[in-house]
Amino acid sequence: MEKRIQNASQLLDASLRHSFVDGLEHRDANAVYNCLRAYAAIDNTRGAEEIFRSTVVAPCIRKVIPNSSSGVVGGALGDELEEDYKQIKQYIQKDCKFVLEISSTENSGLHVFSFLANSILKEILSAIQKGKPAVFSPGRPTEFLKNYKSSLDFLAHLEGYCPSRSAVAKFRAEAVYIEFMKQWNVGVYFSLRFQEIAGSLDSALLIPIQILHSDKGNSQHLTLNQSGTLLECLMSCWREDVLVLSCSDKFLRLSLQLISRYSHWVSAGLAARKAGNAGSTPGSEWAISAVPDDFIYIIHDLNCLAERICGDFLGHVVEVLSSSSSEVLDLVKQSILEGGASLKDLIPKVINSIIQTVVEKSVEDLKQLKGITATYRMTNKPLPVRHSPYVSGVLRLLKTLLDGERATAYLTRDIRDELVQGAALEITGRYYELAADLVSVARKTESSLQRIRQGAQRRAGASSDVSDNNVSDTDKICMQLFLDIQEYGRNLSALGVEAVKIPAFCSLWQVVAPTNRQNTISF
Repeated sequence: MEKRIQNASQLLDASLRHSFVDGLEHRDANAVYNCLRAYAAIDNTRGAEEIFRSTVVAPCIRKVIPNSSSGVVGGALGDELEEDYKQIKQYIQKDCKFVLEISSTENSGLHVFSFLANSILKEILSAIQKGKPAVFSPGRPTEFLKNYKSSLDFLAHLEGYCPSRSAVAKFRAEAVYIEFMKQWNVGVYFSLRFQEIAGSLDSALLIPIQILHSDKGNSQHLTLNQSGTLLECLMSCWREDVLVLSCSDKFLRLSLQLISRYSHWVSAGLAARKAGNAGSTPGSEWAISAVPDDFIYIIHDLNCLAERICGDFLGHVVEVLSSSSSEVLDLVKQSILEGGASLKDLIPKVINSIIQTVVEKSVEDLKQLKGITATYRMTNKPLPVRHSPYVSGVLRLLKTLLDGERATAYLTRDIRDELVQGAALEITGRYYELAADLVSVARKTESSLQRIRQGAQRRAGASSDVSDNNVSDTDKICMQLFLDIQEYGRNLSALGVEAVKIPAFCSLWQVVAPTNRQNTISF
């Protein structure tokens, strides 16, 4: 019985195959329909799908993608698939559509066949693997992405032949479909793009700062090469010829990492400058040799980058991800806005670094006031009538900085005010410490000398009640300091700073002002 059953099965298969091939060749819809019913009845759908693939699909596909990958293929140069898919669509429409329509006839029971996957897509995958295997290699990211997107478009075109959503779901669940998608290793593609984009920013941050744009007439431009590179890298993540939508979460993470890397570059540079050496932080050397004017560029670019990231860049990302849910879009917006805010948060630190540089220079000039003691101690010089030369240099660097082209072009009014007020407060505090210490030492010295003179007078038998009506050296020192801080106060006023609102200035006034001037501060 087994042998008879085998013979009968073979005869049936051969006859059915002959009838099916004949029906396909003559486009006999009735014959094809009945053959498919027979294949479905004997549960041999794979046989029908394989016959259709080898008889109809394969000859068409070989015309477009021969098994050999050499030369010009089907009118398309190299390993691009877009033109190939256009021709394949035409062949499907011309030679395959009639079978697809028959198999999707309503209430026919022929839905068990999957000609789209097991005949058409299977043959296309085989042809690409044999004729153009390089298209699956992410080693050339640009070409890989172009072919990947062309393939997704083609799959969407095939899905258009599915009569229902359930048919689409079935098509996507087929082993051939899954195998086709596995060929496109988007994970490796993203890794290569990550190295390319992140490496570009890293390279820019490891070199000294470079002026990218110095157009004083347009303060909207980024000024440093490093800042321009960051913005270019951020935009690259979301360019059409780079982004893979299924990896959009990875590209968002990369975008935030780029912002964080730039922030670290600035903060590490500021820390190195404060410590006085770059230490073990590569790329922070720029801050050691930077002049205050360079930090004006940093401030401007931080402001500009924050505005661009929270404005145009955010809008572009939201547009690209517009198909996502509102919940996802809200999280994307929040993360990007936080990234932009992190850049703005660095501005006070940069301002403080400028202030420290200005203060250090000012303190060098302030140290000259120690010479006042030598000028008046036991020299019989008359009371001073004008301020000391050093006073004009105390605020010179700050004034030069604020009057410079960079500050004029790139600093906002608020930042200028914050910079000058912070510097004035710090410098005045140092001024008070040095001057108060000098006066204290002078008075102690004066008191000691007075006791020595009185002791000498008593030993000589002279009257100790005799008072010296001459002006003491300490009074002369205090008068010189008084004239100096008046000039200093006028210089503060020229910068827009009200000296009377600085506690250290008021305290210094009380220390050096004559008794009749202590209650009224005026220059």
